[in-house]
Amino acid sequence: MNLAVKIALLASGLFLLSGMLTGVWKYAKIMSSPEHCAPVYVDIAHRASFFYSFASLVIAKLLEFSPFSSNVQILIVTFPLAYFVLTVIGYIKEGFFNRTENMFAERNFITTWFMYGLIAGEIGGLLLILGGFIYTQFL
Repeated sequence: MNLAVKIALLASGLFLLSGMLTGVWKYAKIMSSPEHCAPVYVDIAHRASFFYSFASLVIAKLLEFSPFSSNVQILIVTFPLAYFVLTVIGYIKEGFFNRTENMFAERNFITTWFMYGLIAGEIGGLLLILGGFIYTQFL
């Protein structure tokens, strides 16, 4: 197993753990809230962690069939995984401060340029990974 696959699998496991830990946090907030609701971004961090766990697992499997060198695979996988991590950290931060407003209500660096980078990094990285799989398995 090459390093890029190991990185993606490690990320998958860490996101799974993050989903479980934010689930405990969500449960504690639900039980201590008069409305029995967790803060919006605690709930989002919980769900996003699980989604990214499985996305990282799919990426790891696709990388097993990549035609790219190990170094190129590491470079390619870094972009989507880094944005996954930064996104979950952002949700956790918003949940910690118990912000209930939509973080996109205000146009700023994060809601503009970070999102452009996220779109390019996540989709671009996955297109290269998926393209490598299609190349080796179908062409």
